[in-house]
Amino acid sequence: MTSESLLAFNALLIAAILSPGPAFLVALRMSLARGRRAGMMTGLGLATIATMWTGAALMGIDALFRLFPVVSTLTRLLGGAYLLWIAWKLWRGATEPVGGETGSAPGGTGDALMLGIGVNLLNPKSVLFAGAVLLVVFPSPLSGPEKALVLTNQLVLELMFYTGLAFGLSRPRPRAIYFAAKPLFERSAALLLGFFGLRLLFGGAGGASNQTGP
Repeated sequence: MTSESLLAFNALLIAAILSPGPAFLVALRMSLARGRRAGMMTGLGLATIATMWTGAALMGIDALFRLFPVVSTLTRLLGGAYLLWIAWKLWRGATEPVGGETGSAPGGTGDALMLGIGVNLLNPKSVLFAGAVLLVVFPSPLSGPEKALVLTNQLVLELMFYTGLAFGLSRPRPRAIYFAAKPLFERSAALLLGFFGLRLLFGGAGGASNQTGP
């Protein structure tokens, strides 16, 4: 593995994280609605599972999904239903006030962590995406230490991104804009999450290739 290939992997990873998808949308919403800690915990869940999927791809589980499509299909259907459930909750709660003067909604950081885990866990397309990226960027087999470096690199990069997002959106100006436009923002987010959920449910093999961030 060369430094150039690792840089190429990072460039693709950053592009995937920034692409509009459920992971980015959920991290954005949690940081705005519930504050810095909730945003960071959501990001921790998202980053951990995204790195897990890359680890699975490194172990060849993407080939297992191709050999046994029913496993991928069942996970994809669960993921689609989960995103639709989140979308419905967002839509129904769009006009409800966010509790607390600081904008912290009810609930601890544990549920924010579980939300991040759930969004990225129920998306088998992520491991297929990771497998494709790894094959292109690292055509030669990686050694054990090299695989560990790739996974550590991804986890750190994703945590840095989501932490930065949480800190940036916890500032007064972005939060004031969010609170002023909460119904519009949350119903727009609900529609987008519903769209991604339907893509997972009905997209088949050509559905959303990267819903995780990756």
